[in-house]
Amino acid sequence: MVIDFIPFRFSLNTAMIAGACLWSFSLYLGFSSLREWVIEGLNRWFNFAERSLYTSIEEFERTRQARESQNAFYASLFSIIPFLVIGGFCNWGVELGLGQSWSVSMGMLACMACGIYELGRQST
Repeated sequence: MVIDFIPFRFSLNTAMIAGACLWSFSLYLGFSSLREWVIEGLNRWFNFAERSLYTSIEEFERTRQARESQNAFYASLFSIIPFLVIGGFCNWGVELGLGQSWSVSMGMLACMACGIYELGRQST
């Protein structure tokens, strides 16, 4: 087994991970303008960073469309990281204030509230 090869033991608090992920998802849904701003910023930065790797203008222009779509995918994927950090802090605050038993429950309530908000925001 894998446990036999690791010389130390560590434990993961699954309730903390689940609560932080729920909080980050609710913040990701609730703050859509911030989400779009983060995605655009990351996409702009990825495109700028990739431009410095090419020495030939012709090669850069030939592969531009594929690279820009790949960078947009990576930007949308990496845009969850700031929300995971903030969601972890929200979950930690709920655990400090209400106790560990409320962290996942409040995360689910926040997900439902932000999901309903996002549905209502899109219909207007």
